[in-house]
Amino acid sequence: MKHYGASRATAAALALGFMLTGCVSFGAKPPQQLLSLSAAQRVAPGTTVDAGQAPSLVVADPEAPRILDTVRIPVRVSATSVAYVTKVQWSDTPRHLFQSLLAETIAATGSRIVLDPGQYSGVPGQRLMGALVDFGIDEPSRSAIVTYDAILANPGGTILARQRFTARQPVNGRIGPETVGAPLNAAANKVAADVAAWLSTVSRP
Repeated sequence: MKHYGASRATAAALALGFMLTGCVSFGAKPPQQLLSLSAAQRVAPGTTVDAGQAPSLVVADPEAPRILDTVRIPVRVSATSVAYVTKVQWSDTPRHLFQSLLAETIAATGSRIVLDPGQYSGVPGQRLMGALVDFGIDEPSRSAIVTYDAILANPGGTILARQRFTARQPVNGRIGPETVGAPLNAAANKVAADVAAWLSTVSRP
């Protein structure tokens, strides 16, 4: 009898499990596409830079307003209205993705020895900080806009130079998952290249 009772309990549990399967959803529905940034300028394999030829630099994650500190892609509809592109999102937040792209682009120029901020945060070198002001789509002008405020500081924290960089790229076709990635990547690369060129003109320590 005990064995029969256990079988009935097991069957009831299985039946309840099947019923719940149709009612409960575990996790949000994944987006159809994940986007990332790809650096146009990359460090060639085997490249070495001597510490005597270039100072070290830590590229910090830029600050970002809440509207940009998300994996969703904002679309500026008007001066006071923002929407988000559906069915697509970034693989990471834009500030993390842009930090990686910026570090790779600067390293490719050879003007600085770029160090990972997580491993070398205490190294006595220069530090590039800043903020992402724009990183999304402007619907009225149908363009992707990336704006970055760069701040270069010495090891003691004294600001050596600061400058704003911005780039626009047209969005071809209807604004949607298939059309926003390429222009945002191109605009981000333009800003990163301009920052790298600017650093080569700033006085070294």
